Amino acid sequence: MVAESTAHSPLLGVGESAPGPVLPLKALPVSAEDRGATTIPAEVVAKIASQAASEVAHIGAAAGGVLGVGSRRRLTARPDAECELYNRSAVLRLEVGSDFPVPLVEVMTDLRDHVTRRVESLTGIEVGRMDVEVSWLNPVDRTRRALR
Repeated sequence: MVAESTAHSPLLGVGESAPGPVLPLKALPVSAEDRGATTIPAEVVAKIASQAASEVAHIGAAAGGVLGVGSRRRLTARPDAECELYNRSAVLRLEVGSDFPVPLVEVMTDLRDHVTRRVESLTGIEVGRMDVEVSWLNPVDRTRRALR
């Protein structure tokens, strides 16, 4: 059985039904080129890179303070990230801190690989270059050797 429309319309009187069945609208197939473009700003790519960097073990950032004064080193904070876009390629700059002693070459390799994978999978933009500045090291062992 097909439902009849009983909706009120300026063309129908009160209580009148529209003639014929009410059919759902179907979208016409549209090619990808005709659907429009999706633009992802560089600031969004930088935030994604920052979040991805914070997901890597032994990586953190300075947080709090005013103009860098009074900031605290925290491994739970998201690192600073900047991005420049050139067509479908991103140039990223990250400023991070790290635990120490850890194998820094391995940690930075993990950082680069993880951020590249996440940015490319979430945005479809290729990471063409990534500069990483390690601005501080956080000593894991805070005990000092006794002076002799």
